[in-house]
Amino acid sequence: MSLLSSPTKPALQPVAVDDRRPARASWLERRLRALVLGRLKGLLHGGLTLREPGVVIDLGPEEPTAEINVRNPRFYRRVALGGALGAADAYIDGDWDAPDLTATLRVLARNATALQQVERGVPRALRPLRSAVNRFRRNTAHGSRRNIAAHYDLSNEFFALMLDPTMTYSSGIFPSAHATLEEASVEKYDRLCRRLRIGPEHHVLEIGTGWGGFAEHAARTYGCRVTTTTISENQHSYAKQRFEEARVADRVELLQSDYRDLRGQYDRVVSIEMIEAVGEEYLPGYFRQCSGLLKPDGAMGLQAITIPDCRYERYRRSVDFIQRYIFPGGFLPSPSAITGCLAEQTDLRLMQQEDFSDHYARTLSEWRERLWGQLPKVHALGFDERFLRTWEYYLAYCEAGFRERQVGVSQWVLTKPLNRTVAGAPAA
Repeated sequence: MSLLSSPTKPALQPVAVDDRRPARASWLERRLRALVLGRLKGLLHGGLTLREPGVVIDLGPEEPTAEINVRNPRFYRRVALGGALGAADAYIDGDWDAPDLTATLRVLARNATALQQVERGVPRALRPLRSAVNRFRRNTAHGSRRNIAAHYDLSNEFFALMLDPTMTYSSGIFPSAHATLEEASVEKYDRLCRRLRIGPEHHVLEIGTGWGGFAEHAARTYGCRVTTTTISENQHSYAKQRFEEARVADRVELLQSDYRDLRGQYDRVVSIEMIEAVGEEYLPGYFRQCSGLLKPDGAMGLQAITIPDCRYERYRRSVDFIQRYIFPGGFLPSPSAITGCLAEQTDLRLMQQEDFSDHYARTLSEWRERLWGQLPKVHALGFDERFLRTWEYYLAYCEAGFRERQVGVSQWVLTKPLNRTVAGAPAA
């Protein structure tokens, strides 16, 4: 198996839901079924089999490689009236299943242009309302704490079941085809440190502590001082104990401050997949703050999930599954949105950028495998089946997006004008 090929999928079964025979479809549901099927017949890439009791329909020009099993006829009503969000709602409620959910979502992602037809009518009319509701989740200083708590404060024990021992909740970079998830997390940290040429003489600011993986690794391995900040209560308490047990607390300062409240100047700034929690209207201020926190010869390492420029305008006017169910206040910048902020708000120069989207797809697949391998422990923590279906959809949705290049992830190296050491630095 090559490094970038898909790892063997776990033998996951859909979360159990009511298996009773679905009720007879009403006249309206039959009409909506015909509408949805008519639009799905516009698939141009790949093949999809749709199954109902006693009915099998093949869609697309190629041999089907994925399936949708409709278990309740209201599935069609929810898709017709809700579009992609309606399909997600229907999955969470058990109205449909798929033997390989990632494969199904990959076929749908591959046909993004054709599926825009599914968003016509009522879903398009609802877009302004959804956007207006989403505005209540803006990442103000208060809103950011609420939004972060809604996801990251679910349970440290829950995340420990899914993540590797480093407790890294961001894409790894697999150094070989047989590397473990933990090795991929460490490689990601090392690449950032090597790219920034971090050494014992440096004071590093990390914006977005997570559970403390980068700060511990950088302090222990590269001998630098680290100041790291998070606004998650659970992550802060976990990281505090972690740094003490790892005996790096003398070199790591842990804050619980919003990035907007940080002061001082640092040799290096590192931010790993935190920019997605900033929000579109706050991106200029975020980059302005990062630049101001750097010394004149400083450098910044940014790991960011991005949406392609060609999809940015449509994305920024809509509300997707991730924003609704997983990361309230979340927003993916495009590469041009980032470079635009750099040009208009900072004196930072882009020196390096590396995309490794296939590595994120593999990371997500392994998170899903780890989580589904420990379902009894997840249930013991009090999470119900609807929550699990939501997370199954989330992990498969993201994996499909990275594999089909609907989203990307990359490391950016940015330098201040007087920096003469980082430019052109190799990753290894």
